[in-house]
Amino acid sequence: MKAKLLISSLLLGTAILAIAKGDPVLMTINGKDIKLSEFEYLYHKNNQQQVEKETLEQYVDRFVLYKQKVADAEAAGIDTTELFRKEFEGYQKDLAAPYMVEDTTYHWQMVCEAYDRFQKEVDIDHFMLPLGTSPETTQASINRMDSIRNCVLAGENWEDLVAKYSSDQSKVRNKGHYGFVSAGMFPYSFENEVYNTAIGAVSNPFKTPYGIHMIRVNNVRDRNDVHAKHILKLFPQGATDEQKAVCKQQIDSIYGLLKAGANFEELAKAESQDGSARNGGELGWFGRGRMVQPFEDIAFNLADGEISEPFATKFGYHIIKKVAHGVAPLSEVRPSIENAISRDERANLIKERRLTDLKKKYNYRLNPTFDKYLAAKLAENGNKYDSTFIANSIKGSTMQLFNYGGKQSVAVGELVKQLNPKTRFITVDDAKSYILSCVEPLADKALSDYHARELVKSNPEYRNLLNEYRDGMMLFEISNRRVWKAANKDTVGLENYFATHRADYTWDEPHFKGIILSAKNDSILNLVKADAMVMSSDTLTDGLHHKYGNDIRMERMVVKKGENTLADYLAFHEGDKPERKGYEEFIILEGGVIAQPEEMADVRGAVTSDYQDVLEQRWKEELARKYPAKINKKVLKQVK
Repeated sequence: MKAKLLISSLLLGTAILAIAKGDPVLMTINGKDIKLSEFEYLYHKNNQQQVEKETLEQYVDRFVLYKQKVADAEAAGIDTTELFRKEFEGYQKDLAAPYMVEDTTYHWQMVCEAYDRFQKEVDIDHFMLPLGTSPETTQASINRMDSIRNCVLAGENWEDLVAKYSSDQSKVRNKGHYGFVSAGMFPYSFENEVYNTAIGAVSNPFKTPYGIHMIRVNNVRDRNDVHAKHILKLFPQGATDEQKAVCKQQIDSIYGLLKAGANFEELAKAESQDGSARNGGELGWFGRGRMVQPFEDIAFNLADGEISEPFATKFGYHIIKKVAHGVAPLSEVRPSIENAISRDERANLIKERRLTDLKKKYNYRLNPTFDKYLAAKLAENGNKYDSTFIANSIKGSTMQLFNYGGKQSVAVGELVKQLNPKTRFITVDDAKSYILSCVEPLADKALSDYHARELVKSNPEYRNLLNEYRDGMMLFEISNRRVWKAANKDTVGLENYFATHRADYTWDEPHFKGIILSAKNDSILNLVKADAMVMSSDTLTDGLHHKYGNDIRMERMVVKKGENTLADYLAFHEGDKPERKGYEEFIILEGGVIAQPEEMADVRGAVTSDYQDVLEQRWKEELARKYPAKINKKVLKQVK
């Protein structure tokens, strides 16, 4: 297993560093060629992020050090660990997604289709029959709906048929008439029928997870929504007439300012009393039926840019500014469209389309003998699908299940990851269909992973981005091992460094160093004081904690004035007694104010930071000896 992981990682590293022909080698570090394209990618990205631009020479020095550290990480085997591999594969999948052209193209088509539909509203009648409890009874329900459709087409009254046969619970209220509906209100399969049925036509019966349906389209109209902002003065809960009059006076005053030329958005931020205030009263786009009356009618009847007079709803007094009417732009509704696509059946359609495209692109072939293999093995098992069949005929099988990309293949044994041994089937054909359906998830993963690896070879932008992530992960881990964590763990090194450079660690002002004990009340505090006088100083804190538990809290600290309210009050005698909910009484258990650090622990943070710098410098010198860089000066001159 470890050998397999190592080979996989080495192949991946090689693929990441593979560059198209004509891309010259800029430098070589530890036997690895670094091409001009990778250097230029990082150099330009670095310049965009820097406030003060580096010269090319300065960046070369930093780039060399960066690659030397990556070489050290590779030498340490960081990229061969299971943890690194899994984390990197996750990044690889996320980074590859925007470059999956087949996926994004079809997805964009779905977005455009949804927005085109969003701009139209369709007046429909609806008829529904229940789903069957089996494929046979479901088909019977579809056949029955088809008969009802023929009755409608023959001239029978829709409402009478709805009243007699429809299972839609809303028929009592609407007699099968839904009125105008819009995109996003129903499952995608239902929406397709709504927008693909001509005016005056009756759809064929169709199925959704909720039943068997039929619709009739009566009319289509352009969507006409409103984009508005408002200022609101809320009525207090259970407001009296006097309180409402105060709100009216306030809104009238605001209206007067608006008439005098005041900025609506600024007044909304300052005066409005609902959540839209922070955004200048912004309500966004809304259609009929979304707002209370008379808010809705007033908003729809204003001219674009017009500001209403103050008016009341049950919530309070409002002033509306109508921004525009018509349809919200795609940029505004796209997030909601994207969210809807990700949650309904379109997500599976996109996935299926992408898989179909990848199968075609990489010449996917399912083993033509697999169907016969299944039939024979099921027959050997008494035509039963169970755990015995899986153990004997699937698990461990090296028979080729499918191949792709020339020499790539997946074995039948991999199906074990997809099959559920507890699933039961009535017929052997049902079992075979289930097993064959489990091939698709395997094919999806295999082809997607292969496509991502092919992207590394064919797409320089993606290759450089992925390489940057890989090196960044390795750089973090090796730096943690060699510098950051190393310094924290090297207590002897820290102590020695502090002893040698003690004069560098001084304070400009005194610090309190010690332990402050807080107690829940003065009775407990008095008991603690008495115990503290007789307990050994070596076991004091452990003894008190064991005896009093959560009735006390002890905080060890080294702080200057202004950094801790307890220390300010007790040690520096500054300020009022702090409020400590649950622990009202406190004392200095041990310690006091000191002028300068007494030991390394008093300034551990500063010492650790400086010691890390020392380790970093030692590491740089070691890297320069172990992984010298060979730079091609002629190629360096080609950097743009």
